Amino acid sequence: MRTWEDYKNHVKSISKDEKRNMEEIEEISAIVSSIIGRRQELGMSQRALAERCGIPQSSVARIETLKTTPKLDTLIKLMQALDLKLTVATACHAKNIPAP
Repeated sequence: MRTWEDYKNHVKSISKDEKRNMEEIEEISAIVSSIIGRRQELGMSQRALAERCGIPQSSVARIETLKTTPKLDTLIKLMQALDLKLTVATACHAKNIPAP
C-alpha cells in the first residue's frame, strides 16, 4: 500500500464491519478537522474555545487529537462557539447520490 487512501480502501474491503468502522472514523475526522480549521481561522486557542464552551482545555485537546469522541451536547457547544452549524443529511444526499 502506498497511500493512506490505499490503506483505507484495503480496510474497507475486509468486511462490512470494517468498512463501517473506517467510514465512521472518516466522518468523525472530517467534523474534527472542521472544528480545528475554524478555530485556527479565528485565531482562537484551545483554551479560549474551552472557556467559551465551559469545558476544560484538555477536553478540546483530546477531541482535536481524536483521543475521544465528544457527546452531542459538547459538539454543539463547540460548533456554536465557532459559528459553525451541524447539518444532518441522508447518506445519499451527503454523497450527491440521487435518492431511490
